[in-house]
Amino acid sequence: MAAAELGIITRKDEHYNGKMTLLVVLSCMVAAMGGIIYGYDIGISGGVTSMEPFLKKFFPEVHTKMKEDTNLINFGAEKITGGWGFRISLSLAAVPASILTLGALLLPETPNSLIQRSNDHQKAKSMLQRTRGCEDVQAELDDLIKASENSKTIKHPFKKLMQRKYRPQLVMAIAMPFFTQVTGINVISFYAPVLFRTLGLSESMSLLSAVMSAGMVGTCATFVSMLMVDKLGRRTLFAIGGIQMFVSQVIVGSIMAAELGDIGGIRKGYAYLLIIFVSVYVAGFAWSWGPLGWLIPSEIFPLEIRSAGQSVTVAVNFLSTFGIAQSFLSMLCHFKSGIFFFFGGWVVVMTGFVYLLLPETANIPIEKMDGVWMGHWFWNRYVGQVREDSD
Repeated sequence: MAAAELGIITRKDEHYNGKMTLLVVLSCMVAAMGGIIYGYDIGISGGVTSMEPFLKKFFPEVHTKMKEDTNLINFGAEKITGGWGFRISLSLAAVPASILTLGALLLPETPNSLIQRSNDHQKAKSMLQRTRGCEDVQAELDDLIKASENSKTIKHPFKKLMQRKYRPQLVMAIAMPFFTQVTGINVISFYAPVLFRTLGLSESMSLLSAVMSAGMVGTCATFVSMLMVDKLGRRTLFAIGGIQMFVSQVIVGSIMAAELGDIGGIRKGYAYLLIIFVSVYVAGFAWSWGPLGWLIPSEIFPLEIRSAGQSVTVAVNFLSTFGIAQSFLSMLCHFKSGIFFFFGGWVVVMTGFVYLLLPETANIPIEKMDGVWMGHWFWNRYVGQVREDSD
């Protein structure tokens, strides 16, 4: 969350003034398109790979074996004759991409960007007034100018990120995106329809089940997270989501181990029970690690290392996504139902990591974040020692 959003205290006796404006809403919507594209590409992949026209064209051996064994957009698209369903599913990613491109061209520069790029403080003040919807923005403008001046003194941000006093931020930049992926959520997104088909459901029912579990449930839970993240705090949502994901993964793994074994099918009642607990798992992720895995890194980096820190976060996220996606099928073949216990074990580790090492960052302005690390029982030995040496 933005440090200065809607009157949050930023200095001892001062507030940043502001209210929700149309510009802020539009900016958030355009920024969200990036996440939508990312989620769309991941979510659509699972549905496409279970469509018979796609398998017949690109993986005919798999399609043949699927026939012998008898393997929302996707749910509707798979009904389209002529093999066009998977093409439509993939091409519709151009819609959010077009919105993102158009928004990038039409939205004005941020006050922070104007200060850093042109040093035009008056223009930055006018944009800040427009963004906040009020005239009195001098306190926030002063802090932005000060932060910009400090950041310009940093010539090598990646080298700066490696310094001892930024050890908490570096650890979070690596750990948070990595842990987000080893929850197993992308496995569900990639392979949920295929997984449901192995349970004996039809192609249409597999796609519909994936839509209900990964789509509708995940979207609703994300909105819950948006509403409660500042009220309950980050750590509380992490704890709730972690317990929820762990319990549901253990139940799913246990049912599959008991019912499937190495081969065979699963009784319909248990199949529907699996869908329910997959949905419970998706909900737990969607109001914890899903949004918070991106939120935490975005609010802990001071301006002088923000670009380097965010680059590390994004790079680790994509590398982890690639690694999990490439290795999952091999792991599934070896672990079988144990794959759910594997990811469940990671959920225990990451929930413990948050409980022990992540301080509460709700409603903490970025410029006050140093005090959060200094007051933490573990990170104080890094940040606090550096502050004492500098004094």
